[in-house]
Amino acid sequence: MSANVVVPEVGESIVDARVARWLKKEGDAVTAGEPLVELETDKIDLEVAAPRAGVLSRIAHADGADVKVGEVLGVIDDAAAGSAQPEAGSAQPKAVSPAPEAASRKPEAVSAEPADKTRATPAARNVAQQNAVDLKKVQGSGDAGRVMRRDVEASASATKAPAEPAAAKPASKPLVPVREERRRGDERTEERVRMSKRRATIAKRLVEAQSTAAMLTTFNEVDMSAIQAVRERHKQSFKERHGVGLGLTSFFVKAVVGALREFPRINAEIQGDEMVLKHYYDIGVAVGASEGLVVPVLRDADRMSFAQIEGQVRAFAKAAEDGTLSLADLKGGTFTVTNGGVFGSLLSTPILNPPQVAILGLHAIKERPVALNGQVVIRPMMYTALTYDHRIVDGSEAVQFLVRVKQFVEDPGALLLE
Repeated sequence: MSANVVVPEVGESIVDARVARWLKKEGDAVTAGEPLVELETDKIDLEVAAPRAGVLSRIAHADGADVKVGEVLGVIDDAAAGSAQPEAGSAQPKAVSPAPEAASRKPEAVSAEPADKTRATPAARNVAQQNAVDLKKVQGSGDAGRVMRRDVEASASATKAPAEPAAAKPASKPLVPVREERRRGDERTEERVRMSKRRATIAKRLVEAQSTAAMLTTFNEVDMSAIQAVRERHKQSFKERHGVGLGLTSFFVKAVVGALREFPRINAEIQGDEMVLKHYYDIGVAVGASEGLVVPVLRDADRMSFAQIEGQVRAFAKAAEDGTLSLADLKGGTFTVTNGGVFGSLLSTPILNPPQVAILGLHAIKERPVALNGQVVIRPMMYTALTYDHRIVDGSEAVQFLVRVKQFVEDPGALLLE
């Protein structure tokens, strides 16, 4: 009796996946519930477990293959059937003959087994391969001891650290060997790397957004003096009470919610020839990770406190880097906030996150001279950018919305009145 291992239904928005890595090979015995294969989707990575105990008799799709939801990944046969199969088939004498030798080398087989069973995220495996780190020697900090990207990076840093002083001693001119090495080689190299499912989907969605929406961007600038003063006064007590720092995100999320109440069409989407106005505020916060940008969602952000927002955003950022975000974390969203300023961006035009009709871009805070009450003063200023779908949002609405966000941020006390 056999059972198929199939690509599970993760969510209605996910229809295909990519085989990241098989954790078992054909002929291996498996137990019910044991992870068999890692899949990579455009939103999350997941493990597919064995539906029953037995022997993995066939792998239908190897590492790197693209598969659809419901498609068969492999087949599990009864353990008894798996052991009897070589005897019944004369075409498989090679599978039988090594058995006595394998039995005599049983201690070696046991010692090698953990290498196949090492649980690690795809991101962690990529970093391990790039840095020649043995995953068997890395202590995992994830669920059930799963090795995360941060574990591999820490291990790689620890391994390289002792070698740096020794290499630095004779190197009075550290750049010379590198330059000489480049001069010796006339060959120009290229590397071909396949896009991950997430990166390919991001590319597709961004092109679709530009070709289907009438995107336009309006800009403004915000004086961040008031928020910086509030953060400076309360950062210590806030951290002591809530265990999380008081960042900028919570202020802007609160400001966005207040402005969306006044301009409801910016918190909507287009379905056919209808506008769907949403009277709830699920605010997506763009998070950059090594595998690509993701936008987890703060559900009912209007009901969240500053501490809840800051704590949730930090949890999202950690989960994004570890590859442990769930589909529920990413699903939906009525408006998005993205902060390119954390990477040093001074000004940019963010692209819509369909089916949303607007996205707010934040940027780096820079001290600039500004005119205030007839005098030139230095203030910490930030450029803000609102990209919107002109099919549903008028230019006057977009400009007034961004002005309202500016007013809330420059007068944080007004957020309490909201």
